[in-house]
Amino acid sequence: MNNPLYDNLFGVHLENDAPFLYLLDGQTITYRKFLAKSGRIANTLVELGLEPGNCVAIQVEKSPEMLNIYAACAQAGLVFLPLNPSYTVDELKYFIENSEARLIICDEKNREDLTTIAQKLGVLVETLNSNSTGSIIDKAASSPDYFETVARSKDDLAALLYTSGTTGKSKGAMLTQTNLLSNGSVLMSEWQFSKNDVLLHALPLFHTHGLFVATNVILAAGGSIMFLPKFNLDEIIKQLPKCSAMMGVPTFYTRLLADDRFNKKLVEHMRLFVSGSAPLLSETHIQFEKITGHR
Repeated sequence: MNNPLYDNLFGVHLENDAPFLYLLDGQTITYRKFLAKSGRIANTLVELGLEPGNCVAIQVEKSPEMLNIYAACAQAGLVFLPLNPSYTVDELKYFIENSEARLIICDEKNREDLTTIAQKLGVLVETLNSNSTGSIIDKAASSPDYFETVARSKDDLAALLYTSGTTGKSKGAMLTQTNLLSNGSVLMSEWQFSKNDVLLHALPLFHTHGLFVATNVILAAGGSIMFLPKFNLDEIIKQLPKCSAMMGVPTFYTRLLADDRFNKKLVEHMRLFVSGSAPLLSETHIQFEKITGHR
């Protein structure tokens, strides 16, 4: 089946035994192992009654399984909608209703409150917790690894991302398969990513920077991700020597620059630093180059 997003970012790695995710507990998840789990989740989503074009909303803490669900949605032709974990239940009602989501995946602690809203809207509720447990994982455990990829065109909707809503109601930005693929391939080329790169990933996955920039670039290149649940200064400094690239927001860099351990020796092997999501002050640029020798 022809499905540009899945075929080009995920399907090419079905037989790939190279590392995709390095976790802090020492576990390494290969591309093959990751995609087998994604296939089981794709089967589960279809068993729940979802059909191509349906929207799956997900409001959970960062975990490898959140990426599995992204891959499963791509393979099953579903629209992926990540939502900020800090949104209240009342705020979520707007996003669920506006997106016409058929399924909301949430943390177990929010299930009861969300179920009340979901029942009124005719939406299914499943859970996924930060420790890799949850009802969607339990159901997928008995599903087969193999899933027949659903055919989609390059112009089909692949994801929804809601704007910040600073001047009014948040609006759902509709991202097609081509939008995501072109973004990933152009950045991979411009930033010269390859299968040899290891990206330090401490960004959230509900935001385009951590999800569709950082993750898609690595998928396109066939590289690896050092997967951090969140920004932790000590952990960043510990993991930097194992990585070749890092993507972050300006506060990541100001906090690193304030720590004496962050010096030229620590990052002499690094190939690329990227800052996004907000403006990086000129003072930070200057101080960063002075301390590290990198721009």
